[in-house]
Amino acid sequence: MANNDANESLLSEFRDHSHPNEKNDLQRRRQQRGSASSLAETNRPEENGVESPLHPESIPVKQQFNFKQVFMWLAAYLGGGTICFFLISNQIKGQKTNGILDAIYFCVVTMTTVGYGDLVPNSMLAKLLATVYVFTGMVLVGLILSQAADYIVEKQENLLVRTIYMRKKGAAEILKEVQTHKVKYKFITTGVILFVLIIVGTVFLFVVEEFNFMDAFYCVCSTITTLGYGDESFSTKRGRIFAIFWILSSTICLAQFFLYLAELYTERRQSSFVKWVLKRNLTPSDLEAADLDHDKAVSVAEFVIYKLEEMGKISHEDVSVVIETFKRLDVDQSGALTASDLMSS
Repeated sequence: MANNDANESLLSEFRDHSHPNEKNDLQRRRQQRGSASSLAETNRPEENGVESPLHPESIPVKQQFNFKQVFMWLAAYLGGGTICFFLISNQIKGQKTNGILDAIYFCVVTMTTVGYGDLVPNSMLAKLLATVYVFTGMVLVGLILSQAADYIVEKQENLLVRTIYMRKKGAAEILKEVQTHKVKYKFITTGVILFVLIIVGTVFLFVVEEFNFMDAFYCVCSTITTLGYGDESFSTKRGRIFAIFWILSSTICLAQFFLYLAELYTERRQSSFVKWVLKRNLTPSDLEAADLDHDKAVSVAEFVIYKLEEMGKISHEDVSVVIETFKRLDVDQSGALTASDLMSS
């Protein structure tokens, strides 16, 4: 109710400057909107006692991600590197299994900067090629996979929230919950996915590569953090096939985890600052700074703008640009925009 009163007060400042005919037009449009909104409310499933199902498509995702295009770029990049390193496979030393498989494995280990050391360049050409490949791989693959991981995490985040609140809240409440605590749920979801990848990698190394449990966990941790000491690595054909997919997903997931951790910390600090700004006492200097039209009084609109500036939501330059645009559109200098102003401008 307080928000509605503030909005009405904010709008009334502009309505008071309008002409009588324009006021009647505004009232007629409000009545039309009111009748349309009441009709929409009566048609809502929730109001009739039936809760509408929350489909995955009902929760907006930040961007539509083109997986086909991404995987085409990734396949082209990996394919080009594989061909190059396969052709100079005799210039790469280390523990080998299969020519093509080793070339793909070497590409993945190189571009994720894991660098076990089980396969290393052994000639000037191979070293130069590996140097170029690692820099281009860090940029290209990092950007592509981080966007893909962000998209996947956001979809899983929506699934997590739906699972938690499906029986307790309706669709609208779940949507609001997702938007309000978006970063928190991304952080939780990424942490869960990362934990699953660690468990899967450890079990695979323990069962297939026949490491003891501690060595398997140690190899997983040194891999996903891209330390890659090289004392433990994937040495079998099945192991390297698994490593091609697991190394890419786990290293990117860990990067996303720390990214969301930093974002969550920043968001909480910003939220604390906003609360402080809203609760602190005003001083005469604050009133003077908030008085945009210098009439010795601060209106609701001026107070809202001042607080938004103080919270860092907008800048003073942004406000100045908007005010200048309003003055330019207000041809008759009435203090309110009308249809005649727009036609004249």
